Amino acid sequence: MRSRKFFKAEQVALVWDAPGLVAGVDEAGRGPLAGPVVAAAVILDELNPIAGLADSKKLSARKREQLFDEIRAKALCCSIAEASVEEIDRLNILQATMLAMQRAVQGLRLKPAKVLVDGNRLPQLGMLAEAIVKGDALVPAISAASILAKVHRDRWCVQYHEQYPQYGFAGHKGYGTAEHMAALQEHGACPQHRKTFAPVSRVLR
Repeated sequence: MRSRKFFKAEQVALVWDAPGLVAGVDEAGRGPLAGPVVAAAVILDELNPIAGLADSKKLSARKREQLFDEIRAKALCCSIAEASVEEIDRLNILQATMLAMQRAVQGLRLKPAKVLVDGNRLPQLGMLAEAIVKGDALVPAISAASILAKVHRDRWCVQYHEQYPQYGFAGHKGYGTAEHMAALQEHGACPQHRKTFAPVSRVLR
């Protein structure tokens, strides 16, 4: 049964020359075994362009950090939000991602007239929205959102690496690498692991 909390994006005819602000939205952290899922929303300033925006996965960590600061300084407004590990385990990762996106849009200081979301699913927003597959490589505002979300989550991983160094979060960023899987087998799960994800749930049995 399809959840009512989100719906599959349908192709709709958008009035692209309609007046109003456009926000780009993207997430980071759906795949890892630990930590929150992060979403960001960005409304860029057309009069203050930012060079080098691209899919965050195609940029070096140094370039992402540089652009993170530039986006925060030059965008009309931006917002970063999370859905916690507890919410991921309670809702499932897709629903938690939609929740983080919804929170990011709601956190914008300015209300956009329309929202462009990376991927093929839309959170409930109460405003004109479109999902764009590979939007993080096609739409500058989505690229900016992908960078903010990625850097924010990577910083979370560095922070929790200091608290739980045995898992190596700073290196693998929570993904299920061989190193991470070996650490789970040796040390079990920590409070920041997603208990409903199969590799984690197996060590909890």
